[in-house]
Amino acid sequence: MNKLLDGEIEGLRDGETPQVSRRQMVKLTAGAMMVPALPQAKPRTAAKLPKFFSVEELKLVDELGELIIPADDHSPGARAAKCAEFIDGRLAELPDLEVKTQWREGLKLVNQLSVELHKASFLKSSPEQRLAVLTRIAENEANPQKPEEKFFVELKARVAHAYYTSKIGIHQELEYKGNTYLREFAGVDVSKK
Repeated sequence: MNKLLDGEIEGLRDGETPQVSRRQMVKLTAGAMMVPALPQAKPRTAAKLPKFFSVEELKLVDELGELIIPADDHSPGARAAKCAEFIDGRLAELPDLEVKTQWREGLKLVNQLSVELHKASFLKSSPEQRLAVLTRIAENEANPQKPEEKFFVELKARVAHAYYTSKIGIHQELEYKGNTYLREFAGVDVSKK
């Protein structure tokens, strides 16, 4: 309790109302108003939990995305652009259960193929082995037949969309400068062909 009232409250009998002077009430009110204005200790931020994927699935999508769009000398890759988190959020909002099932099954197929080829799950395999699994599911990208090949087409499309709509993809990779004046037309004049 406040020091101003301690002495008065200690001597009260049951049922008695404390006597507070107007000056004490103003001090108490002012103190109470100051509490919200004081800087609050920032709560510890827990690891951000996925919205659709399990934690392990999110790690898998993150690694697959980075293999599809890796960081290079020009710009960061899919991991830095947080493509997996973006895909996770979009899938969580998606009402289409068929697409959600395709993702869950597709990720299982990636792990199964990794175990089949390398005797280890995708995330526990070496970088070379991961690339071999990705290469295998991407073999028939133009005409996918197997479920894992169809999943790769969906995966690549979502990763590319997430990347090229991110700040990193737009501004660093594509070097988009916004609506700027061009002294010369940079494109091809198709009217003269």
